[in-house]
Amino acid sequence: MANGKGGTNMSDSYITVDEKNGITGFHGHDATRLLHARTVKHALRACKLGFRLTRTATPTRSFSMASRITGKTYKRGQYDQAIADVNEWIWAMEAALPVVQR
Repeated sequence: MANGKGGTNMSDSYITVDEKNGITGFHGHDATRLLHARTVKHALRACKLGFRLTRTATPTRSFSMASRITGKTYKRGQYDQAIADVNEWIWAMEAALPVVQR
């Protein structure tokens, strides 16, 4: 679904759910950003508990990714605030994106 400039429209984003096979698909830019935000939220939760997901998934990097999503800056140890802000962003995106049942 091109927008005439070689890209896609932001409004072309949607989520597909296939309950029979247990598959969820994220289609388009905004839906992909939603999946990324969910991943960042879980990374923050893991860092808060003291887990290191990978060598490069440091708390500082997780806060940096949360800042890109929410537009707010976070200092060391502000896990609860970052998780709450990312979660709020996730809820807003879930409400805005259409879900297609298959």
